[in-house]
Amino acid sequence: MKELDLLKKDWQKNNDSFEQISEKEIYKMIHKQSSSIVKWILIISILEFSLGIILNIILSFTKVEEKNTEFIKGLGIYGYYQAFTIVLYAVIICFIIQFYLMYRTVATTDSTKLLMKNILKTRKTVQNYILFNLITLAAFFITITTFGLKSALLHKTLENGKHLVDISNTIYIISFLVIIAITAVVIGIIWLFYRLLYGILLRRLHANYKELKKIDL
Repeated sequence: MKELDLLKKDWQKNNDSFEQISEKEIYKMIHKQSSSIVKWILIISILEFSLGIILNIILSFTKVEEKNTEFIKGLGIYGYYQAFTIVLYAVIICFIIQFYLMYRTVATTDSTKLLMKNILKTRKTVQNYILFNLITLAAFFITITTFGLKSALLHKTLENGKHLVDISNTIYIISFLVIIAITAVVIGIIWLFYRLLYGILLRRLHANYKELKKIDL
């Protein structure tokens, strides 16, 4: 943004006859910066998705994946897990496609109003992308740990198929609250990561939007 600040200072020193030219120069710089920011959002989302795929491929050659599969099958929710995974990947791919289309749109925009509109749309889409990832991760974590904990508690109450003791509702409630607390901490850490990763880019986009708004007045 330093180049933009210097250009604005020069613009303020110019005569009124050069106002239109200066506005165009500022617009070009903001347009170039905005296009670059959206491109980086696209690149980061692709790298993030690719990293997840690569990690899954690596784990598939280890016993970790086998144990995880056996654990989920033991909970009786393996079919739901597969459906969840397919939907998750499909939605993320849709977001990446949206980022690509927005990059193409921003890169070819030649109107101040349209650029402002596309910047707002891009910021909203990125926020929705982050929100989707956090919600799905929280839902997955809570579901798996809840089913796993319930299975473990029930297993402890049985011996050779015989029912030994009853588990009070208090234990279930406390266990669920602990799961919620752990989930909140994990999601909070991931949110901070997203805030660092995408937050800087979104703040720069917002700054560009405010500069465009001044030009459009």
